[in-house]
Amino acid sequence: METIIGRKTEQVLLSQILMSGEPELVAMYGRRRVGKTFLIRNVFEKQLAFEFSGIHSATLDQQLENFSEALSNAAGLRMARPTTWVLAFKSLTDYLTPIIKRQRKVIFFDEFPWASTPKSGFMQAFENFWNMWASRQKNLVVVICGSAAAWMIQKVINNRGGLHNRVTRRIRLLPFTVGETEAFLRARKIKISRYQMLQLYMVMGGVPHYLKEVQPGDSSMQAIDRVCFTTGGLLHDEFKQLFHSLFDHAASHIDVIKALARKGKGLTRNEIIEACRLTSGGGTTQLLEELTESGFITPYTPFGRTAKDNIYKLTDEYSHFYMKFIANSKFSGTGTWAIFAASTSWKSWSGTAFESVCMKHIPQIKKGLGIESVHTEASMWRYKPQDGVDQGAQIDLLIDRQDLCVNICEMKFSINEFEMSKKYAKELEAKLHIFQRNTKTRKTLFLTMVTTYGVKKLSEHLGLVQKEITMDVLFE
Repeated sequence: METIIGRKTEQVLLSQILMSGEPELVAMYGRRRVGKTFLIRNVFEKQLAFEFSGIHSATLDQQLENFSEALSNAAGLRMARPTTWVLAFKSLTDYLTPIIKRQRKVIFFDEFPWASTPKSGFMQAFENFWNMWASRQKNLVVVICGSAAAWMIQKVINNRGGLHNRVTRRIRLLPFTVGETEAFLRARKIKISRYQMLQLYMVMGGVPHYLKEVQPGDSSMQAIDRVCFTTGGLLHDEFKQLFHSLFDHAASHIDVIKALARKGKGLTRNEIIEACRLTSGGGTTQLLEELTESGFITPYTPFGRTAKDNIYKLTDEYSHFYMKFIANSKFSGTGTWAIFAASTSWKSWSGTAFESVCMKHIPQIKKGLGIESVHTEASMWRYKPQDGVDQGAQIDLLIDRQDLCVNICEMKFSINEFEMSKKYAKELEAKLHIFQRNTKTRKTLFLTMVTTYGVKKLSEHLGLVQKEITMDVLFE
């Protein structure tokens, strides 16, 4: 068994599943390249009796041939290719029956959605396999896994047919946190500063398959340069493959990603519809749900509002970076990232990317503020004056606390201590005033600075800044 970095909660749950003594149907989903297959193979290494993976865009005959090969490898003898999925699962049942009489075993269907080709009868055959046989076998764990998260939710977890309420456990595997990314890189003998690790995270996210591309001795700039801007670099052409492997009609999904990439502060549903020329019906709802469940975008409910007022943000780090620097870029090859890193566009991107990382690490920020035991709700807020005279304001992260306080968070990414100008300090004072006046909140407001290396001469701003934490908090 290879060493598993992080995934503590998932490992505990999978161990409980193995020891439950009941038939289990486990549905795991998560973004492509996030490590689902690695986790299942390593946790269930000794119990894995059969493994099959669907093939993207393959025909029914190709899928069945692949199934036959997988079953032949598991059984240790050549099995005839089944002509239908019903016969395929009958062969699997025959193979498993004597094995699970002796001990508890796991069977693993990877990239489950890809096996379900149109009019193939795959889902009906699988439903019959589970309902008529597998669900009665106390020594059997069936794991189905898919990168197409929205498909897994719609067709499996929320299935209205033969699999309705049949899934016994569901696991959404998320990318690594910043802290898990540090542990992963350290385990691979990568020794760079936390500032450089944060830079890598802002480009690659916590996706293990991407992070594997970083080599010992690389600086963050060298790694980003090689992986993103050189011919053959993993992330140079990953974007289109990523979306077309997850969505049957990916053009609309990519349009939404492009629109959100242009608006770092986020868009409402109606603004997305207008920017992408979508209809206002159920198709748009499904499109946004698919992107959300797949981990590319995140809806945030503004302070004091309801879900119908959600603001959507692009929160997949790689997609944001790709749209900003790789797509349609006239630069490529060694040294490209050094050119971008010296530009003004890098400054705006890094600020938005750092904000996104912070918003994914609310538990760590709460711990850094000493309020981990206080019930909170994280949200955002923006005010657009209607008369054009009043001043507008936007808060990208506020933490609304049950103890009648609100942390108004300002996030700043800087290579040195952040220097607060008098002009910026006045803007922050105005922002607090606008927020309090328009929300009419009576809660105590704590202006909180979240920076890489702290605020320079913080003592000069103690009347304004009530709390300060640095990037080290994110690594906890």
